[in-house]
Amino acid sequence: METNRQKKIGGVLQKDLADILQNNLREAGRTGILISVSKVKVTTDLSIAKAYLSIFPTKFAQEILEEINTAKPKIKHELAQRTRNQLRKMPEISYFIDDSLEYIENIEKSIKGDENPISNPDLLDKRKKS
Repeated sequence: METNRQKKIGGVLQKDLADILQNNLREAGRTGILISVSKVKVTTDLSIAKAYLSIFPTKFAQEILEEINTAKPKIKHELAQRTRNQLRKMPEISYFIDDSLEYIENIEKSIKGDENPISNPDLLDKRKKS
């Protein structure tokens, strides 16, 4: 269960991180790619944060995630500058691809198609719990 403080910090990081990532994409000259930060989870001691990114189109997702991981120090510094009045210490951020939209889309395709996962649950991939 997340405390109110964790939720507030997660919300602040989510908003600023989305803005920073979009600006970095624009500066790199990459057009036609949309990044949104779907969720930021912060640990109870506020030292580690997990950011879940939705990247569209999904064929560039892994490539963009690698670019973000190489620019991690720059992103952390810019994020720290934006949140310096709200946080004493910047949490260490790990980035993950949020595949929930793809998962929902696969379920909808399966239900509308001939293969119904409700009658045969083995048709859907097993999700990893994080």
